[in-house]
Amino acid sequence: MNTKAPPIHLINMEARRKRSRLYYLKHWQLYGMIMPGIVFFLLFKYVPILGSVIAFQDYNVYKGIMGSPFVGLKHFETLFTYPEFAKILKNTVLISIYQLVFGFPAPIILALFLNEVRKMWFKRSVQTIVYLPHFLSWVIVGGLVINVLSPNYGIINELLEFLGMERKFFMQQPEFFRSIVVASGIWKEVGWNAIIYLAALASINTEMYEAADVDGAGRFRKMISITLPSLLPTIMILFLLRIGHLLDLGFEQIYMLINPLVADKGQIIDTYIYSVGLLGGQYSYTTAIGIFKSVVGLMLILSFNQISKRTTGETLY
Repeated sequence: MNTKAPPIHLINMEARRKRSRLYYLKHWQLYGMIMPGIVFFLLFKYVPILGSVIAFQDYNVYKGIMGSPFVGLKHFETLFTYPEFAKILKNTVLISIYQLVFGFPAPIILALFLNEVRKMWFKRSVQTIVYLPHFLSWVIVGGLVINVLSPNYGIINELLEFLGMERKFFMQQPEFFRSIVVASGIWKEVGWNAIIYLAALASINTEMYEAADVDGAGRFRKMISITLPSLLPTIMILFLLRIGHLLDLGFEQIYMLINPLVADKGQIIDTYIYSVGLLGGQYSYTTAIGIFKSVVGLMLILSFNQISKRTTGETLY
């Protein structure tokens, strides 16, 4: 009795399944290593997205998502009509732009200078010193900043008094707050952020520098003509990643440094969400603010990605 052979596409499909199964079994250690990361992103990044629906509800903790009434865009209307939100948004954007203008180039400049150092012991010593602040929490760094700027015993005011100038209450004067935030952020993260640029510098073909030496180019000329163009792809990718977080300044730094006397210049979206959402219990309203931040970040990434594609050819995707 003749039996009909299965179609060829079914045979090929079954063969692919077997090959895939064997491949996963062969490399189970690698997939085991990445599984915690996948679980982390699923639990803490993707699953919480489902909770964004409460931005369109008058969410009640006791009724839950399914029992809370739907109110449409009510909380978004409140967001854009709240008179204080414009000031908070302005503070957030200004501080973020200051950090972008002064903080983003800082690790690039540090990496370029370290790349020119020929004494390896000095280079490694400097790298170690500038890396260390990254591993300190903002609780520690905030305390250090407050102590350094203290009007009674801070080293800055001691120096001002030594130079015959008046002591200043830096932490109590609003005009100094944004500068303190930017400067402390640079001090804490400049060394750590420079690691990526140092790695990119290490991958530059040394033959280009040798050819420049033959042509009589000096160090500054080689930096302008070889080093910076070679770093441009890395700079653009990191810039695009940074621009998407324009409204994400980080809660810890501002919360540690802010006080009622400088709140007019220092209150940002993250601290506002904490005070109104967590302490005030307005979960739906602050979720709407979070969605607003995400939409703005997405629009910035898409816009600057197209600009980068047309000007430098470098894109995120």
